[in-house]
Amino acid sequence: MKPRLICFDLEGPLSPQDNAYEVISLIPGGREFFEVISRYDDLLTLEEREGYEPGDTLALIAPFLIYHRITPEDIYNVSSTARIVDGAAELITHLREEGWNIRIISTSYSEHAYNIGAKLGVPPEDIACTELDLERIASDLGEDELELIADFWVVIQEKKDDEDSIMELLDRFFFKILPDTRYGNPLDRVKVIGGSRKVDAARKFAKDLGLTLGEIMVVGDSITDFKMLAAVRDAGGVAVAFNANMYALPYANFALATYDMRALDLLCCEFPDKSEMIKIASNWGKISKEFKGVDLTASQLHYLSKHDDNLLKEVASIHAEFRKAVRGRASILG
Repeated sequence: MKPRLICFDLEGPLSPQDNAYEVISLIPGGREFFEVISRYDDLLTLEEREGYEPGDTLALIAPFLIYHRITPEDIYNVSSTARIVDGAAELITHLREEGWNIRIISTSYSEHAYNIGAKLGVPPEDIACTELDLERIASDLGEDELELIADFWVVIQEKKDDEDSIMELLDRFFFKILPDTRYGNPLDRVKVIGGSRKVDAARKFAKDLGLTLGEIMVVGDSITDFKMLAAVRDAGGVAVAFNANMYALPYANFALATYDMRALDLLCCEFPDKSEMIKIASNWGKISKEFKGVDLTASQLHYLSKHDDNLLKEVASIHAEFRKAVRGRASILG
């Protein structure tokens, strides 16, 4: 029998905290700044900007973390407050007992990804995440670069409510001004594990086990996951959107809205028999109200046809409510 592999996005399916969002909130005005950058990330992704991957937000905020003297310890300390999504630890424990290989593929900085992984029993070698060496980057900068970053921070605070103006300013700062300094192109400084890099990570994890993308399951919820979800779905695998937004839902073949990740076990129990998985989704309202202690009346599972736009709109509305309840303020981020 072939090995079974499931790859989880971290922020959303395993932990509700958006770590970078919380880290930058240590800076006055940082939370609002991150929301602006997150919207910018969405726009660059949707326009398919060359060289840009969804989630590169975490590269764009690095200059400001350096200027405000945020440290790796700060990132870890913020992560230490993060909770685990209800049922996630129990789900992973049971899957491991059933012989599943568990991997995490996350845009998160390594301090957060490894911390959450440790809580779930997933070692660093089974996690693909974003490495951020703040000290090394800072050592390359002089007073001129720091003053430039400081000045731009002030401008962004003043312009943050003028979306058209601020998008133009961000373009100029990140891709014209910074590249002409010792900082260089911010996307070269930090390689974020998002978009196509998540696909690469999933493919590598699969290859290590002698599998293809069409033989694995992946779980994601946002714009950083849509390429991974699409790649696995289109290859014949199982792509699950969990409490997902409209950036992710159209690219999955299953959608799970739940407060308790143990509900995903119903699909996992039938993997890789996709016909049985589809039956479970199609008969969700008729199956037992409880599964291994999980109240299924508080969950909804759908099989997503690529061409059923009406169903997609209905599912998106359901997921929006679950997403808000589970992720809180972070639910507004792409």
